[in-house]
Amino acid sequence: MTDVMTARLRAEAATPPDPVSTSPAAKTTQIIAIYGKGGIGKSFTLANLSYSMAQLGKRVLLIGCDPKSDTTSLLFGGKACPTIIETSARKKAAGEAVAIGDVCFKRDGVFAMELGGPEVGRGCGGRGIIHGFELLEKLGFHQWGFDYVLLDFLGDVVCGGFGLPIARDMCQKVIVVGSNDLQSLYVANNVCSAVEYFRKLGGNVGVAGMVINKDDGTGEAHAFAEKAGIPVLASIPADDDIRRKSANYEIVGKPGGRWAPLFESLGVQVAAAPPLRPTPLTQDGLLGLFKGDAVGRGVTLVPATIEDMCAAGTVEKPSLEVLYESA
Repeated sequence: MTDVMTARLRAEAATPPDPVSTSPAAKTTQIIAIYGKGGIGKSFTLANLSYSMAQLGKRVLLIGCDPKSDTTSLLFGGKACPTIIETSARKKAAGEAVAIGDVCFKRDGVFAMELGGPEVGRGCGGRGIIHGFELLEKLGFHQWGFDYVLLDFLGDVVCGGFGLPIARDMCQKVIVVGSNDLQSLYVANNVCSAVEYFRKLGGNVGVAGMVINKDDGTGEAHAFAEKAGIPVLASIPADDDIRRKSANYEIVGKPGGRWAPLFESLGVQVAAAPPLRPTPLTQDGLLGLFKGDAVGRGVTLVPATIEDMCAAGTVEKPSLEVLYESA
């Protein structure tokens, strides 16, 4: 790599992001951010939800904001679509501008795109999200005429990039996807904590509710939603038919199908649910939702000693302090 190219890359990396616009949309568009633990089924839920809403006559835009870029894969039958970040880099290198048709694709009335992220070990996923939204602004995001914009976010809102919609009021409401397991509810609780934190700072984003995926009927997710003060919008059962079809990149919520009423009802709930101010649980409160044998309660924390840390026993070492004779 030449010195000139190195200098250009360093200069670009040092450039701070443009401020994200908070100007009102051209029409009343519901922008809804969906959060959840990785692998909990956000992409599955959103692909079927967006498809069902489009079949009900709504104009829906689905935006994948997860660096894995897997949000649209089920919608497009397992086919990956070019991400905004990789397309932007390629077009920039060629001296060309990014057009809508380069990054946005459609199927049966659903419009979809992926923001993407940096290569593994080569950048910050949150910074990629910010860069992606900057480009959406340039492409006219606030002038697009959609009824619903659904944003698929990784649940790690500790990172500023992933917490962007909540922190900057870029959406009206949040939906959390979880299951009857501690880790997914831990993430859901963190999202509620982030919403509550920014509400205290004057923010307006609220939690519309929770979607329980792979519901096995044990009830922990329902108990969490009740204690957090948010409704359960839908419970998607842990059914083998759903598992097999989603594994084959099939939309299970197609009109006339077995699961169509479930996702049609979810679409209505998502549209109508108001943004609520949640009540996040404490760590002990979250653990209290589960049986003791499931989370290891009853274990006593025994403090370690320095003798424990040194397998061969402690060795008295002479001091390295230098003592000077007084003048």
